[in-house]
Amino acid sequence: MSAILSADDLNDFISPGVACIKPVETLPQKDTKNSENSYEVTTEDKVQPEELPPAQISLTDCLACSGCVTSAEAVLISLQSHTEVLSTLDAYPEIPLSHGHNGTVANNAGDSGESKIFVASVSPQVRASLATTYGISEKEAGHMIDQLLSGPQGLRRGGKNGSGFTWVVDTNVMREAVLVLTADEVSDSLNSGESAGQSDNSLPKRPILSSACPGWICYAEKTHPFILPHLSRLKSPQALSGTFLKTILSKSLGIHPSRIWHLAVMPCFDKKLEASREELTDVSWRHGDEMGSDAQPVRDVDCVITARELLSLASARGFSLPTLPLQALPSSFTPPFPEKTLESFLSFKRSRTEQSLATGTSGGYLHHVLTNFQSRNPGSELVVNRGRNVDVVEYVLMSQEGRPILKAARYYGFRNIQNLVRKLKPARVSRLPGAKSAAKPAAGRRQPMSRNAASAGSSGSDYAYVEVMACPGGCTNGGGQIRVEDAREAVAPAQDEELGAPVKASPHEQRAWLARVDEAYYSMESDSDPELEPQSQQVSVAEKEAKIHEGLRRWSQFMDIPLSKLVYTTYREVESDVGKDQTPANDTTRVVELAGKIGGGW
Repeated sequence: MSAILSADDLNDFISPGVACIKPVETLPQKDTKNSENSYEVTTEDKVQPEELPPAQISLTDCLACSGCVTSAEAVLISLQSHTEVLSTLDAYPEIPLSHGHNGTVANNAGDSGESKIFVASVSPQVRASLATTYGISEKEAGHMIDQLLSGPQGLRRGGKNGSGFTWVVDTNVMREAVLVLTADEVSDSLNSGESAGQSDNSLPKRPILSSACPGWICYAEKTHPFILPHLSRLKSPQALSGTFLKTILSKSLGIHPSRIWHLAVMPCFDKKLEASREELTDVSWRHGDEMGSDAQPVRDVDCVITARELLSLASARGFSLPTLPLQALPSSFTPPFPEKTLESFLSFKRSRTEQSLATGTSGGYLHHVLTNFQSRNPGSELVVNRGRNVDVVEYVLMSQEGRPILKAARYYGFRNIQNLVRKLKPARVSRLPGAKSAAKPAAGRRQPMSRNAASAGSSGSDYAYVEVMACPGGCTNGGGQIRVEDAREAVAPAQDEELGAPVKASPHEQRAWLARVDEAYYSMESDSDPELEPQSQQVSVAEKEAKIHEGLRRWSQFMDIPLSKLVYTTYREVESDVGKDQTPANDTTRVVELAGKIGGGW
């Protein structure tokens, strides 16, 4: 969801279900004792109108059913917050680590079994938000987060156990893997020679729709199940980071996955919902003989907080983020990764990835697919067609002969997403005898397209890939990002107290603020040696993809788990239970049931 429509406003709904019966259920009962004779005949002007109180609908009521679609189920969000981070650090000491011949090992001597290893993954959009807030570079913002989570002047200096995060990784690392696998998925789909109704169930139907945005996935699962076969099967960078860390650390250190606590710092509240999915637990990748019959699933991501909650995390420990050193942590605070064969694949320094207006602010999924296919077709030209607004862009990769090779698009924001869904909605078959549905092009047949036709509006079905994000402007505009009002309070809290409540920023100020966050995101720097940058930039797309494929292969071999179980996930239709008989339950029971819901959805 966008920063303008945030969970704090409690009005971040996408669209209320027309079947919502809560207002009817809350209407007061009529008092029949003092009513007049029901058989008495009277004129209309003598009937007194009833003045009923307005119906009250709470978020708990909305969470009791799936009749409404929200961009963030607020109760589930409240279960993951900065207070949970602090309480967990205070409740569990860190597992002591030592350096062995084969890397870092766990020192289990005197371990009571209550200690944990704390790891974190940080999104680049969060660093851009902090950089804009404090007027520093994106690289310095990364150091600030590292100092907060792992440094001696951050979380470690307070709390019951002095615990902190042993490893803090960048989601860019796993995002690179997702980008490569996305291009493979699109290529395999095109090579299958079929579009609608293709026989290979392991591949999504064309057009393939990105699945990294949990707000978009929630919307599709609850309202448009016909979209689910089109969703990319790949996990998001957040989920893949959690799977990687839990699998490698649990096996190499010889500890249960439940003793590894993974925190993700993301720009979006909806990422908390993603972390709660039953599909994203160790059930999907652990061997059956390793799990007992009564074992509880272990999440790949235990907790998600946003950029805004980082401010609260520091404030709760009695200090502010600008007081932390803007320098890289000494190596003594970041022990070597326990599995040396995979350390080069999972670099703990921020990897440099191309970020520009062309890649967008949400990871560059579409851009990588287009770049990949353009590198396979020398001399091809990319035709860009702007949509009705800046959040809709269509791309057509044309060969030298003027033949379309690939057509793709970008749709940001729910208003545009709804238009995309309408385009992909199957034709309704008439119930009249002998009637037929609207004619569609034959499966696998590409329609002729000229350069002029490429600029025309698309039906949606001829796309090979569509990058879909719920927030207008992309992930830098996530609902958890630091807002203008938050930045004012963080930079000058004393002045803010004198002026009273912060003044809500105007739309112009919000747009200017988002432009600054985007600029910080596009200026992302690398921690590598600047002298080696020109050489690193000369690495071809094929060489880069080969390295990532090799790293993924080594991961699968080390775990002895098929790669498909590690990188892919599933989706399921969420059926509405509006109007159905439900066992009465208090609010606490509803929250527990929702948080532990099994079988897809949220």
